[in-house]
Amino acid sequence: MNDRQPGPDLSNRAFSAVDTARARQRQAIIKGQDRSRWTDLYHRILLWSWLTFIGAVAGLFVTINCLFALAYMSDADGIQHARPGSFWDYFVFSVQTIGSIPYSEMTPKSAYADSVVLVEAFVGILFLGIVTALMFARLSRPTARVVFSRVAIIMSYDGVPTLMFRAANQRGNQVLDASVSVSLAYQATSKEGEVMRRFMELPLVRSRTPLFALSWTIMHRIDESSPLYGCDAAAMAERQMEIIVLLSGRDDTLADTIYARHSYTADQIVWNQRFVDVISLHTTGRFLVDLKRFHDTEPIKPLWNA
Repeated sequence: MNDRQPGPDLSNRAFSAVDTARARQRQAIIKGQDRSRWTDLYHRILLWSWLTFIGAVAGLFVTINCLFALAYMSDADGIQHARPGSFWDYFVFSVQTIGSIPYSEMTPKSAYADSVVLVEAFVGILFLGIVTALMFARLSRPTARVVFSRVAIIMSYDGVPTLMFRAANQRGNQVLDASVSVSLAYQATSKEGEVMRRFMELPLVRSRTPLFALSWTIMHRIDESSPLYGCDAAAMAERQMEIIVLLSGRDDTLADTIYARHSYTADQIVWNQRFVDVISLHTTGRFLVDLKRFHDTEPIKPLWNA
């Protein structure tokens, strides 16, 4: 079962600190890479957005045809019915050749033009095959539509300070055998004064669920064994603490494993707040998850000072 966060009636909307929280996506800058990084073009292309990918394919297509148009233009009488010196006519002929379009009156009539057509036909086969493979690779990648709350909260739960955040499956289908791991990253200074980035796994109240379909509130109890024990907001900021979340599971529709990740920095952790309830019962008898209020929190009576 998925967690149902206790809270007020859904008709009562609360203002939240998440309205001013900034989502941070940081990517490391690598300096001093070897030359082999240029051979990893396939991986780079998979990371491109769809707009960048389509734009790059279109740009490459135009560039290839421009080059072959210039090659055809070097033989002024090589293409029948092409206007001499007309780059557009040679460009159109190149597009028709590389796309195997047979409706043009323009045909090669010299040995040189026939040779260029042979080369372009081969390039066209390679271009089509590579673009088709890249399209399939991009479309076939399993993706997760898991949304995490914009902030994490620390509140008292069963009398113990507890770190909480929640995740929801936006597809609404079933993610089987879902598991989540939460780690704490922080700056630590050794006795010799060496500053290093440390990582510690945070034990969770429940790290696995057989079925993740609605909402899941993930909790870590801040007791004496927790690395967060005794920390307040200032201490977390000073030590540059960051909560790193990794969630995985098997998508019942895709029949493949999906992954989602998120992180919370010190300024994205709010104290003495609680999440508002987003799960209710629809008139049809089915559960309703209101993602419009998924990130909302409301203040509670503070039990300790943050």
